[in-house]
Amino acid sequence: MHQFTTPTFKYPTQLEAEKFDTLTHIWGVGDRYFKLADKYYNDPELWWVIAFFNQKPTEFDISPGDIIFIPTPLETVLFYIGY
Repeated sequence: MHQFTTPTFKYPTQLEAEKFDTLTHIWGVGDRYFKLADKYYNDPELWWVIAFFNQKPTEFDISPGDIIFIPTPLETVLFYIGY
């Protein structure tokens, strides 16, 4: 039996986050994290990056009209969160 460890991510500090560019997206009816990840990162499996960065772990935590930030460049964001 194999046991897997849970990765530990850290939210970027204010200084680290200033190294990111962010795109803004106004959440609308039918939006999904995986759709945004596919659009901005060309990989729907990276939906969790957007959720983590916005500190809204599920789509149930977002309402239409809420502003969602898409951090870029992806490589820099992944580096600072420890991925």
